[in-house]
Amino acid sequence: MYIPKQFNMDEENRMFELIEEHSFAVLFSQHQGDPFATHLPFTLDRENRYLYGHFARANEQWVDIENQNILVVFHGPHCYISPSWYETERAVPTWNYVAVHVYGNIEILTDDQEVTKALGDMVGKYEQPNSSYHFEQLDWLT
Repeated sequence: MYIPKQFNMDEENRMFELIEEHSFAVLFSQHQGDPFATHLPFTLDRENRYLYGHFARANEQWVDIENQNILVVFHGPHCYISPSWYETERAVPTWNYVAVHVYGNIEILTDDQEVTKALGDMVGKYEQPNSSYHFEQLDWLT
């Protein structure tokens, strides 16, 4: 991603905040030799610098994703900037945005307890505190 120097964000805590506030991202990899993208929610483990997400089994991207360098793109706020807003008459339109690109490798979790914890943390992040839905009460977890 092209980033002009004056707009580069290099403070890790700010990037972590954006990931946590805008945690629905796009994961890019290769699948059967072609570029592939899936839109997924993520949770962030700041201490270990891990992202946790979940593929549906029907989504074949997970099948051959291990041992690849992948990219996850988190999109923050964005807006169109009109040249009419500038004091000068000679200006071009632009787009103002915040994004964080995360590069790394994926490890598919196979330990049932680790998978259950990761899914429980994700549901807990998005589910309303007073909701009648309780992830830990699902029959398949026991």
